[in-house]
Amino acid sequence: MKTLLLLLVTIGLAACDISKQSRALVVGMDLSYPPFETIDSSGKPAGVSVDLAEAFGKWIGRPVRIENIPFVGLIPALKSGRIDMIISSMTDTPERRQSVSFSDPYLTIGLALLCRPGTSLTSPSDLDLPSRTLAVRQGTTGEAWARGHLQHARILVLDKESSAVSEVMQGRADAFLYDQMSVWQNWQRHQKKTIALLTPVQTEHWAVALRKGDDALRQKVNEFLRDFRAKGGFEILGDRYLKEQKDAFRQRGIPFYF
Repeated sequence: MKTLLLLLVTIGLAACDISKQSRALVVGMDLSYPPFETIDSSGKPAGVSVDLAEAFGKWIGRPVRIENIPFVGLIPALKSGRIDMIISSMTDTPERRQSVSFSDPYLTIGLALLCRPGTSLTSPSDLDLPSRTLAVRQGTTGEAWARGHLQHARILVLDKESSAVSEVMQGRADAFLYDQMSVWQNWQRHQKKTIALLTPVQTEHWAVALRKGDDALRQKVNEFLRDFRAKGGFEILGDRYLKEQKDAFRQRGIPFYF
């Protein structure tokens, strides 16, 4: 009888393990940030983060399901168990570490300024005047930086990147504080109506966010990132999605992301 019970327990544990391995890995991301997180012409998730998530799923032998969630809702979704991890151009910050844990960083980038033409802005110190209006995207490190460093300027918080760019182009904001890549892209699209100040206001690191205590998954993510980098995976993603930016930043002597 004891042998039979032990056999049943062993079979049950093995079945649970197999079930866990075959269960879809649910990855949260805000699909409004091309080329990292977006939706392609067929309506499917696409971009750098999507490819990275799928590569990790293949590496651990689990199918991947992408959940499209507004950026400000990603951490609550992770904490509630709705998703297993976040891969969404998220910066590892001390404030966010109070709620979630992070993998090793996989990308380094800086905050930069998209300004209106004719601006007298030359550095971040020029921002903090009562006459200045700085646009930021809600829930981003740009908003956190502005609230921590500006005492006199007006901070205009918007939920979409396109809205912040529009405020600059229409002269209602002096600048938009966002990551270097997006600032460069928006300047390329609107060269007559914007100016890009690409010298970083601060340098940041993007990482995969996981639930606190999920150490086993965090270890697997870190192992994957090291292996993916060693095999040239990030170089491939950079050339696939960001070649024009890579070349432009290299010409300007600005370090590139991965």
